[in-house]
This record gives sequence, C-alpha cells and structure tokens, in this order.
Amino acid sequence: MAAYDPNNVFAKILRGELPSYKVYEDDKTFAFLDIMPRAPGHTLVIPKAPARNLLDVAPDDLAHVMQVVQKVAKAGMKAFAADGVTLQQFNEPAGGQVVFHLHMHVIPRKEGAPMKPPASEKEKPDALAKHAQLLIAALKAP
Repeated sequence: MAAYDPNNVFAKILRGELPSYKVYEDDKTFAFLDIMPRAPGHTLVIPKAPARNLLDVAPDDLAHVMQVVQKVAKAGMKAFAADGVTLQQFNEPAGGQVVFHLHMHVIPRKEGAPMKPPASEKEKPDALAKHAQLLIAALKAP
C-alpha cells in the first residue's frame, strides 16, 4: 500500500487551501458536501488525522468518524425527508478509491429514486449552499 499523500484534495480542503461546503466539524472530523452528489445531501465525512483509508486509520479515529457518520445520516434523513441512507467507503484503486484520504459517503435516499452515477455531474453552487444549510440546521436541531 502506498504512503499517505498530504497533498491529496481532502487534505487541501482540511487546510483551507480548497473551498468546501462544510456541514459539520469537530476536533477529529470534518464533513462537507460532495460537489458531484449522487443524490441531494451527499456528504463526505473524513478524519482530520492523516489516513489513506480504512486499512491504515487509527481505530479511535475510525470510531469517531463513524459516530459523525451516524449524526450526518440522521440529519440527512430529516433535512431531505429521506426514506433511507446509503453509506459507501472504498479502499485502494482495486476497491474503487479515487481520493486517498479516508472518507465515508453518506447519501440520503428517496424510495424509488436512483442515485446518479459516481462523479457524473457537478452540482450548481446555489444548490450545494442550500443543501449545506439544510444539513447544518438539521444537525443543530434537537
């Protein structure tokens, strides 16, 4: 397995070198919208600690990422009146991984609505901003 690359796109987002539509942040994780969502509210949850993927992440960091994934999934269900949630996570090129910083896809789903193909269509900035606000509000709600 290759070493972690500190210049991957998600590391740059964490350092503020690239913009993102942030929906949640704490001391160990960062969650932001996928700019090519497979469904409205498609969010990525990443650890702040350098981790290439599931195979090298520290167990405590992975556990915290999963706690945040659950929070984001519940918020996505509420914010998008979803009927379910799809989680995706890929490891190494043979496993479908494209960005080599551990990330979990959290995708709110509507019954009968197919997901768009991966990385197929860039969403409009105004739609992403609206979706981020909906998720932020849902995350703050009791």
